[in-house]
Amino acid sequence: MSRPVGESGWRTLRVNGALLALAALSLAPLAWMLSVSFMPRGEAAQFPPPLLPSTVTLDNYRELFARTGMARDFGNSLLVSLAITALSLLFNTLAGYAFAKLRFRGRERIFQLLLAALVVPAQVAMLPLFLLMKQLGLVNSYWGVIIPGMASVFGIFLVRQYARGIPDALIEAARIDGAGELRIFFQVVLPLLKPVLATLAVFTFMGAWNDFMWPLIVLTDQERYTLPVALAALSREYIMDVELMMAGAVVTVLPVLALFLLLQRYYVQGLLLGSVKG
Repeated sequence: MSRPVGESGWRTLRVNGALLALAALSLAPLAWMLSVSFMPRGEAAQFPPPLLPSTVTLDNYRELFARTGMARDFGNSLLVSLAITALSLLFNTLAGYAFAKLRFRGRERIFQLLLAALVVPAQVAMLPLFLLMKQLGLVNSYWGVIIPGMASVFGIFLVRQYARGIPDALIEAARIDGAGELRIFFQVVLPLLKPVLATLAVFTFMGAWNDFMWPLIVLTDQERYTLPVALAALSREYIMDVELMMAGAVVTVLPVLALFLLLQRYYVQGLLLGSVKG
């Protein structure tokens, strides 16, 4: 028995309406944060709190960069995030390709051990990792933040799943032509990994930019704070200045949010392609 056309249309309308309502509910805190950052000082403390500023002002942003050193913290986050992303792309791609296409003794067992490490909470490894950084003299340094993020099990897994879809005949043909393994990787394999590299780059940069716990542990000098750590320190010093705090939150969230929105098509495409390879 065929259903009336109107019933299908109403069902689609209800589903889309529910999705729009959930999207609006999710975006409401971000929109209010942005609105408060442009309010004059003290206006957000009123009850009920206003939704829009009575007068749009940039004083909060001026004070944020002039007095709190947020520009320095922004540069620290950018430096650390770019370094982690670049190194992570290199090492995760090399390891993922090796597990996918190179034959060596114990390959599957090693990969299974890596996957088993995914179930271990990151917090469990922080104490031994901190002690290791201390032994290496990397506490309170940028390298102390960067080195633990240079490779990840998820990144290796993602690249491996995608690389398994590369035809073996293509690699064997390059070997017959006399190309070495590094040349094959950089000239033959790497161009074919562009979709998953874009996904991994976005994922890694967002994780490094938003990371709070590890930089808080390993960095002791305020001059080296990243943005999330600096924002937490700012909240202790300016706890009553809600507008300034919201301006700091906007500076922290906006760059990575813009990056995700700009590259979300490649991000989703790489995840979907990696999930069906193999």
